[in-house]
Amino acid sequence: QVQLVESGGGLVQAGGSLRLSCVASGIMFRIYGMGWYRQAPGKQREWVAGITSTGITNYADSVKGRFTVSGDNAKNTVYLQMNSLKPEDTAVYYCSSKTVLSDYWGQGTQVTVSS
Repeated sequence: QVQLVESGGGLVQAGGSLRLSCVASGIMFRIYGMGWYRQAPGKQREWVAGITSTGITNYADSVKGRFTVSGDNAKNTVYLQMNSLKPEDTAVYYCSSKTVLSDYWGQGTQVTVSS
């Protein structure tokens, strides 16, 4: 059974930092990669960043230079380090991994950035 569990969200002032974690079980991110997505109120879910099975990282233009995605193979955990946070980063953040059979999503963690 695949399970993705996010944590690390919270309330932070603009300019602050948070580190999100996504602990995976039943699926290996070093095989399938992992993506981070977010959904703000009234908006569609959008891709934020990702790490491939070979460790290549990619970022949406809106977060490039501020967010960093990394992975710990031993813990089967992917992180999203978020620096210089802005109010527009406020959203529920999800991690997701995809196989040929299905897409898997965590339950999400709320990030709120106050101005």
